[in-house]
Amino acid sequence: MEYESPSQSPTLTQDQRLKLLYPMVNEEETPLPRCWSTKDKYNYIGLSQSNLRVHYKGHGKTHKDASSVRATHPIPASCGLYYFEVKIISKGRDGYMGVGLSAQGVNMNRLPGWDKHSYGYHGDDGHSFCSSGTGQAYGPTFTTGDVIGCGINLIDGSCFYTKNGHHLGIAFQDLPSGLYPTVGLQTPGEVIDANFGQEPFKFDIEGEMRELRRKTQGVIEDLSWPRKHGDAQAVLHNMVSTYLVHHGYSQTAESFARSAGQEISEELTSMRNRQHIQKLVLAGKLGEAISTVDQLYPGLLALNQDLHFRLKVRQFIEMVSGADSLEIESESGGGKSWADTSSSSGHSGSNMDMEEQVDNAGGDVGNHENHQTEQAVNGNSQNTSNGNVDCEHSTDNMDVDAAAPRANSILANPARFECLIRFGRGLHVFASQMEQEKGRSEANSSMLQEAFSLLAYADPWDSPVGGQLDPAGREPVCAQLNSAILESKNLPGRPPLEISLAHSAHLLKLMSNSELGACAFADIQSVLN
Repeated sequence: MEYESPSQSPTLTQDQRLKLLYPMVNEEETPLPRCWSTKDKYNYIGLSQSNLRVHYKGHGKTHKDASSVRATHPIPASCGLYYFEVKIISKGRDGYMGVGLSAQGVNMNRLPGWDKHSYGYHGDDGHSFCSSGTGQAYGPTFTTGDVIGCGINLIDGSCFYTKNGHHLGIAFQDLPSGLYPTVGLQTPGEVIDANFGQEPFKFDIEGEMRELRRKTQGVIEDLSWPRKHGDAQAVLHNMVSTYLVHHGYSQTAESFARSAGQEISEELTSMRNRQHIQKLVLAGKLGEAISTVDQLYPGLLALNQDLHFRLKVRQFIEMVSGADSLEIESESGGGKSWADTSSSSGHSGSNMDMEEQVDNAGGDVGNHENHQTEQAVNGNSQNTSNGNVDCEHSTDNMDVDAAAPRANSILANPARFECLIRFGRGLHVFASQMEQEKGRSEANSSMLQEAFSLLAYADPWDSPVGGQLDPAGREPVCAQLNSAILESKNLPGRPPLEISLAHSAHLLKLMSNSELGACAFADIQSVLN
């Protein structure tokens, strides 16, 4: 069954419902109210049923016997609009019950609304009380079986109530932030149950939220463009164009530039070269990608050693999975390969444990000598592209067949496994050389250790470190390589469109931390849609 408001589904857990209603709330920083406090209450209040049921246990002779209880946490402003409900299980002797909000420190030997920074709606007379013992006519009385809801708008500080799912109108204006859900009882037999989202609400609070979201987005859309940044349309066109160029969507970028009457910031050939390199990385062909980068952008990886190291570690992982070919080509002129030249260098003592791990992992492999093990391991496939992608066959489709079948795993082939061991030794020495030149990097050491640990398991996919074999792990290093290439050509390493979205998301977080309730309804994705 589909619900117009998803939070009304009875199949949701409390966590799911609260996340749906209050997506901007980070409960690690600002927990939501989930039950009544066992400490922040007056003596005549009793709690039961996971501190959700409140009953009165006093004498109830005069107003001096009134007792209230607050929730465990204040309402976070990042809720935007907060709502809770109580069900009157029994009105008791006189039904002197109040539902509302109060600040920390307000006297609990009173009903909600009677004191400063306290606000309540009372069942015996239907009056609202705003920081005063004198009430104002507001709504109907309520009694056994009724469900009373209380909502607070954290944007304008208004508070409203509902009865049995019907909106009763605004009760209070300009309320401060940091208030707690509060209920008060005064006569024997009074019992209420609270719903802080553990069950669907009687009132459709999501409908109210949709309206607030519409108004907030209208405010955003009506904002005027700051003239100092130039023509709005031209700036937006440039943001879209640079985004397409950044990600190598050459055909789309070319078409967009023609329709917008703009020039592309990068040559199409260069853009297609980057697109080709990205496809290689996303397909797990790291060796071929590295070779192509060396040919098209000489010196780039030498200037970005951390990136080069990360690419090589990813290549090692793809070798384990079988996605990266081990049909390795020796360097021209009979020279030594990347791994061979590395293995002739000195070793850093801090990385010796890594080399031992690689050697131990290969200890069970026989000394098979064939053309594969005799070849130098340099991580570059035989069919290396020279970077001159055929423009007529180049497309914007970046999808690749990412899944590498386990049958292709190098661990199933002892001879190829020996090649992997040699590659790993060279990778270890590369790390040692970087450490000697730049100092120890905990991130690089950890990365290498985790990659080598794949060899400790007969089936690395089902191991505790098997997550490294997920093709999704190619995406971060692909993005880092693409940014480095662009920066080498004096182009932005990150497109302005992505920077703007990141800034907007951070500003929303700052709004949340500054108790600005509108952040709950300034959803970036909704604005873009």
